[in-house]
Amino acid sequence: MEGYREYVDKHVRPFIGTSKVGAIDAEILDSLYAEMRRCREHCRDRRGVDHRTTHPHECDVRCRPHRCRSLGAATIRKIHYILSGAYKRAVRWRWVGSSPMDQAEPPPVPAPDPQPPTPEEAARLVAEAGRRDPDWGMVVWLLMVTGVRRGEVCGLRWRYVDLERGVITIRRAIAEIRSETEEKDTKTHQRRHVTIDPGTVEALAEHRRRWEERCAALEVELSPDAFVFSASPTGATHLTPSSVTQRYSKMADRLGIDTHLHNLRHYSATELIAGGVDVRTVAGRLGHGGGGTTTLRVYAAWVAEADQRAAQGLADRLPERPAPPEIDDVERAKTDPRYPFERIAVTLRDRIGSGEWPVGAQLPTGKQLGIDFGVSTATAQRAVTLLQVWGLVEVSRGRRPSVLPPQA
Repeated sequence: MEGYREYVDKHVRPFIGTSKVGAIDAEILDSLYAEMRRCREHCRDRRGVDHRTTHPHECDVRCRPHRCRSLGAATIRKIHYILSGAYKRAVRWRWVGSSPMDQAEPPPVPAPDPQPPTPEEAARLVAEAGRRDPDWGMVVWLLMVTGVRRGEVCGLRWRYVDLERGVITIRRAIAEIRSETEEKDTKTHQRRHVTIDPGTVEALAEHRRRWEERCAALEVELSPDAFVFSASPTGATHLTPSSVTQRYSKMADRLGIDTHLHNLRHYSATELIAGGVDVRTVAGRLGHGGGGTTTLRVYAAWVAEADQRAAQGLADRLPERPAPPEIDDVERAKTDPRYPFERIAVTLRDRIGSGEWPVGAQLPTGKQLGIDFGVSTATAQRAVTLLQVWGLVEVSRGRRPSVLPPQA
């Protein structure tokens, strides 16, 4: 609904919004569609600039001279359907005697053209995601395996992941409306169950263990309502769908692969169909309505290919999942502190380095450090232990930690 409002506000109201409903004819509608095909921004001066943001900013290379781009045929047809629905109501309410929509000529239905990444490209994308961040690698892997929508993976909670049965229940999704997000039901307003292969079950179990360790470091338990993917160490907040898309696009650009996030959904569908899975089952996994009509219409070109290829399961066709990178947490904490005790240790290290505590000076007690940093004594003592591992302080029984000379 919000998307429809945006279409109307941007492409309809500025041109025919003040006209009487009975004054609109097919010629006016065709002119409106022609304007949409001319420039999606409806520019008045082609010498303008396409700014990277509408907020006050300093222009850089991302602010480029304006280039007119046509609004997509599918989008223009959506606007045509919106107007058709409005005029259907107008006729019913006797505001007009007949609808001009039947005489208007919107663009023809664009031919479906799914362009999923090749298996080789998919392998590179998964490997790159896992290499940079195991959590991000799990996001990309799950999108590829299940074919769920980005809002659905952002709204996935642990209570809907059954690792024993190997089933994920898709019940909720995250919608993004004008930079604001909200949790809602799925696009088709139906819940569905997606079965996952043993390899993905193992990967999700490993992913859960990482979250449980992070929560343990914060002295809290991982809630069943926690989001499976989150920027919060406790899983209290969900990811932003647009941020997921941007991160994926930047990763694909680095690899030189021309693709976007939604193509992972195409990848899952086409590989299932090419593997011999019936269209109705594929539609159920993807959450398509109409009993597979949408799936068959979009992916019909791949059904013929399925007859020529050996029928194999989706798990057999997916690229090998890369092992998570081995990370030395002791060294990682020096440059990328993630937990409270690591951040405290880095702060104390910087204070030692600045000369606030010279060689031989004693640090405050763990209790005092806990008060100073607003954490428990145990957390403060873990920070001191990390300083000891780094070779910055000496800890002995019955004495406060003392600063050691710099190591050669």
